[in-house]
Amino acid sequence: MHTVVQPPYMDHRSEPTKLDAFLSLDLVRAVEAAAIAAAHWVGRGDEQAADAAAAQAMRRALRHVAIQGKIVVGDGPRGSGPVLYVGESVGAGGTAAEVIVDSLECNTRAARSGPDSLSVIAVAGPGGFLPAPPVYMDKIAVGPAAIAANLNVDAPAGDNVRAVAAATNRPVSELTVCVLDRPRHGQLIHAVRETGAQLRLISDGDLVGALLPSLHDSGVDIYLGTGGAQEGVLAAAALRGLGGRIVARLAPRNEEERNQITAVGITDPGRVYGTEDLAQGEVIFAACGVTGGAFLDGAERGAHDASTHAVVIRSSTGSVRWIKTHHRLDESGNLRTGN
Repeated sequence: MHTVVQPPYMDHRSEPTKLDAFLSLDLVRAVEAAAIAAAHWVGRGDEQAADAAAAQAMRRALRHVAIQGKIVVGDGPRGSGPVLYVGESVGAGGTAAEVIVDSLECNTRAARSGPDSLSVIAVAGPGGFLPAPPVYMDKIAVGPAAIAANLNVDAPAGDNVRAVAAATNRPVSELTVCVLDRPRHGQLIHAVRETGAQLRLISDGDLVGALLPSLHDSGVDIYLGTGGAQEGVLAAAALRGLGGRIVARLAPRNEEERNQITAVGITDPGRVYGTEDLAQGEVIFAACGVTGGAFLDGAERGAHDASTHAVVIRSSTGSVRWIKTHHRLDESGNLRTGN
């Protein structure tokens, strides 16, 4: 994903934007359309075709959504193909909103029939999202049971694991820590194992990894590691409604990435962000499974119909709706759109 260059990022709250409850189902429709389109390409080894299909389907669906939206984090920059580009206006008009899209999260997994590929969207009022560029971010994410834990991105991994154990009144040996399986996490993985906690390594899916501690049946208690900054903002959007918590800090690897941070108006790249710093005000998050995994079942499609598994999360009510739907497709094999 990519982000649009903006004026200097101002971290303050303005008058809150009220998002219509009916918007939730419209956003579900958008991620369902993208997931169904991408499902045609699952296992075919063509990431670009899957990306393009998902983006085009989501764009069509967003034309019927009652917002005056601006994409602040999108699939790519303008001119890079049929992606939903940064700065693009979406919606049929209505409430002014910022939009984050990842029409096909984990496109490599989709192309290889791997788990946890998703179509994702989040909407907030103007100024609702940190304008994170496509750089790395250090993250710690926990669920509602550990929301009071003393988490510190500067502390050793063992300290954060023990903090979660103390907050949940459980021994460390009963905790499960999720980490993205990357060479950069070698020392982190070793440190987690030294605590005696169980370790769950995931090959991809940084967004899903950060949400797992907030899903009551996931078996994961804490997510640790360095992943995409933009996935961190999306995770925060979902955690606002799930009741979990994320602590994060941008982690640029070189001068080019530091320049990207400055370009979007972030003047303090070393700042530690909490959940509401990344996604503030009223937020709606929606996702639909393209391939099945720990978060959602995958989309299944036939010649004339399809089935999907989606979730929509509202920060204002703390509601989490899991939606399984059977769809009749149009003559082109796409989800029917319109009012």
